[in-house]
Amino acid sequence: MKALEEFLVWFSDAAWGMPLLILLMGGGFYFMFYSGFLPFRYLRHAINVLRGKYDDPDDPGDINHFEALSAALAATVGMGNISGVAVAIAIGGPGVLFWMWVSAFVGMATKFFTCSLSVMYRGHDSVGHLEGGPMYVIETGLGKKWKPLAAFFAIAGLFGTLPIFQANQLTQVIREVVLEPNGFTTTDLFYTNLTIGLVLVFITSLVIFGGIQRIGHVAGKMVPGMVVLYMLAVFYIMFVNYTAIPDAFALIFKDAFSAQTVLGGAVGAIIIAGARRAAFSNEAGIGTASMMHGAAKTDEPIREGLVAMLGPFIDTIVVCTLTGLAIILTGTWQDTDASGVTMTATAFNNAMPGFGSYVLVVCVTIFAFTSLFSYSYYGTKCFSYLFGAKYKHYYNYFYVATIVFGATATITAVIALIDGMYAMMAIPTMVSALLLSPKVMAAARDYFTRMKEFREETKEKEAKGV
Repeated sequence: MKALEEFLVWFSDAAWGMPLLILLMGGGFYFMFYSGFLPFRYLRHAINVLRGKYDDPDDPGDINHFEALSAALAATVGMGNISGVAVAIAIGGPGVLFWMWVSAFVGMATKFFTCSLSVMYRGHDSVGHLEGGPMYVIETGLGKKWKPLAAFFAIAGLFGTLPIFQANQLTQVIREVVLEPNGFTTTDLFYTNLTIGLVLVFITSLVIFGGIQRIGHVAGKMVPGMVVLYMLAVFYIMFVNYTAIPDAFALIFKDAFSAQTVLGGAVGAIIIAGARRAAFSNEAGIGTASMMHGAAKTDEPIREGLVAMLGPFIDTIVVCTLTGLAIILTGTWQDTDASGVTMTATAFNNAMPGFGSYVLVVCVTIFAFTSLFSYSYYGTKCFSYLFGAKYKHYYNYFYVATIVFGATATITAVIALIDGMYAMMAIPTMVSALLLSPKVMAAARDYFTRMKEFREETKEKEAKGV
């Protein structure tokens, strides 16, 4: 296991080198400028689409805009926001949060392009069902000769969307915050983790074997509540430590360009750490969210791209920032013994002695389960693309089995495997999006022209009293 862990860490570090950073961050800046900052100019329209103003139940697809964003956020607003941010700050210091913000802003433009394409170039699986995602974008948009690149994405997706990180961190927080302080653990750590893992398998199975409609419905109910609960908890921490807020932001900005607190001046390393954790947090450029948004009920690709671009803002700018502030304001980031979700739990308990860690347990449980539900959908889509849709249910058995592996493995091995596979998924996703970006802009010009004409016609009718 030690040798496997060392190999996974080497693979992950090699994958997340400067070439991938240029592809993700550079590609995101290209999308931002090429689109004329479109994600920010049409933010209000995106919110109206999300509210269901333009929903048509007869449009092709499986779930509405709100359910698509909720299900995608159920995967992104998860352990990456709580544990992932803690890992990032432990590795790169407070300044890593700044580079996560930068990645999120350019990620909004990336999400707009990749998710517009996921609807624009939807394909059909082996049983004729309409599907979306980078593999179908590549094959349908770029042509059959690009199919090896599509298959490469699907293979990486089989492993990159495994629930092992969520299972690992949920197990850790339940064990360290709930069980151990109350004397409910066995002397053998492995069996405690195994028991928790099996319980997670049972609960997850109840939802994921119901398909995308059940996943979308459950996510649509749980995601808004979990975000609000988490925000209220961190707002309380900020209120208790309000005098330290200016210093916290000053530390973030200072450390972002000096990296003195942890990395000894290695600014390049802190940028990579920020981009790496932001990609895990909001999945911009990775391609997983494109699979979920590709299932939306719409025949307007641009409309879904606008909804999708809200994801990085909610996920990273809002939720990740809250986690980072909780850790920095309470001084927990300087605790070298805390790791992952334990660091965030310590921050909550420092601010809310006696019950803060239990508040986090509730948040973590909801965050983790919604991620567990949504990730299974991504994996089944990759599996059905490679082996046929009639066999995709077999992937779910493999999926729930890996929950046990995640619950019992070390966090180092788990993060390295997921990070490495995310890097592999980003390559075909970003390459195809960059090549097809002119198609998106042509569709965007057509869409906004039609929307402008529609508004003008509506105003004329209202003026005439029609």
